[in-house]
Amino acid sequence: MHNHAHCDHHHPVSFGTAFAVGVALNGAFVVGEAIFGLYAHSLSLLADAGHNFGDVLGLLMAWGAASLSVRPPTPTRTYGYRRSSILAALANSCLLLVAIGAITWEAVLRLIHPVPVGGSIVMAIAGIGIVVNGFTALLFAGGRHGELNVRSAYIHMLGDALVAAGVVVAGLLIQLTNREWIDPVVALAIAVLIARTSWGVLRESTELAMDAVPRGVDSSSVLEYLRSVPGVSAVTDLHIWGISTSESALTAHVVAPDGVGDSSLRDVETELRNRFHIVHSTIQIERTLGPGCSLAKE
Repeated sequence: MHNHAHCDHHHPVSFGTAFAVGVALNGAFVVGEAIFGLYAHSLSLLADAGHNFGDVLGLLMAWGAASLSVRPPTPTRTYGYRRSSILAALANSCLLLVAIGAITWEAVLRLIHPVPVGGSIVMAIAGIGIVVNGFTALLFAGGRHGELNVRSAYIHMLGDALVAAGVVVAGLLIQLTNREWIDPVVALAIAVLIARTSWGVLRESTELAMDAVPRGVDSSSVLEYLRSVPGVSAVTDLHIWGISTSESALTAHVVAPDGVGDSSLRDVETELRNRFHIVHSTIQIERTLGPGCSLAKE
């Protein structure tokens, strides 16, 4: 007997306007920052422009994934396009790794062969960056504790604002000391900061792509809860995975010699949703523990 406890699929709060404004503001800023970075021979500005360009692409991918994830299921895509949000987060993280490599390579070259840098231009452009990135981060602040793509956007934009503040400091130090090596050193510091802020998203998105149990879901607690349901004697083949960056699914075989009533199943579905944030659960009820259940949990 199969019992499916399917709640209505709720969709995360839309951040479409935030994505649109963020892409427009940061896209314009990237162009300006790159132009002035070339004019001032500032690697720290160019490094920040490269980082911001990666974030613009990331925002575009996240925006596209957010739009795809609300499309309804089809006969060939029974979960719809929810998984696109996982792929977008993973692609965004990989894109940042490429940016880190490029920034580090150019910084090393600049340390070997220093180039004169216009400190005042660096400070002015980076100051604009603080405003642009800080404002964009605020647009995503409401979702920073939820959906992975929105959280990624918030972290990146907030990190960009902090990086821009560091570039301002670099410009000031260059003006005061006239030491060109400060610029590539700041660029290397930016690369380290990017790596630190993007590593968590890369790891989490990779885990979701590999169908690992989503973070925030304790599989041991889920198993313990299912075992505690009245009438249940064993739980086997428990699987929990992410169908998107904000939604989790579960399947399990439940051994109940005397059966489990429909009302109990509804209570289980409600508990899984409210307590464990599992929005899609499919539970197979069995009278006895059948053969071949290698994942049986007695």
